[in-house]
Amino acid sequence: MAHEIYRVVSFEKVAPFTLRVQFDDGTFQIADFRPVLKGKLYGPLKDPSLFEQVRIDPEVQTLVWPNGADFDPAILHNWPELSPALAALAAKWVFPKQGADDVSR
Repeated sequence: MAHEIYRVVSFEKVAPFTLRVQFDDGTFQIADFRPVLKGKLYGPLKDPSLFEQVRIDPEVQTLVWPNGADFDPAILHNWPELSPALAALAAKWVFPKQGADDVSR
């Protein structure tokens, strides 16, 4: 299966947690990120002040956030088709439990 290459060229906020993303092929998508803001990486983006720090990384030409979260431009480009599956995966993402039995260092 071929993986199309797209580049994000601009974006604008159109609603809370929703961006209009413009691509180098002249198309755009409206992406409502609320259904995927779960788990260790994307969950923190539920904080509006963090979500609004989104920018375009000039090297990889996609949306990125200061906490390291990003999305493949192909997923953003095909958001209407792919977001339901991504939301289903996100429903399974949880923060790891922290506690006395946590042996990771």
